[in-house]
Amino acid sequence: MVQTTVHLELNGQPCALEGPAAMPVLYALHERGLCGTRIGCGAGQCGACHVLINGNSRPACDTPLEALDGARVTTVEGLATGGQASALQRAFLEDQAAQCAYCISGILISAAALLHRQPKPSAQEVRQALDGHLCRCGSHQRIVRAVLRAAASLQAPS
Repeated sequence: MVQTTVHLELNGQPCALEGPAAMPVLYALHERGLCGTRIGCGAGQCGACHVLINGNSRPACDTPLEALDGARVTTVEGLATGGQASALQRAFLEDQAAQCAYCISGILISAAALLHRQPKPSAQEVRQALDGHLCRCGSHQRIVRAVLRAAASLQAPS
């Protein structure tokens, strides 16, 4: 088993992660105490484990540790700033968009990526961006509404 050390930016801070080169990023994050990234299907198909890698939403369960060298990684914990929930996180709370909340960390990550590249998405664009995320609770309408609410609040003058 080939061991590696990768140097990256994790939630805005320089970081080094060590482990087997092929180890899924998901496990490296959990070893650092970042457990908001959920363990789901393990095959990159449910969306629960998504993290931002260089601004793109990617499954952490099938991304090898060695792929992160020099990367900028944001987990759901990194969406908040200074202990304050982001506009996106606040919108999810206000719209009660999470029932059991198991899928929400991955959905928040993909929604954050969408809002970064498309600040004023349509409901259809939100649905398309979140299409690969499974929510067993059926909160899809509230999730879309929360993303649209966050987009509007980010556009509103302060």
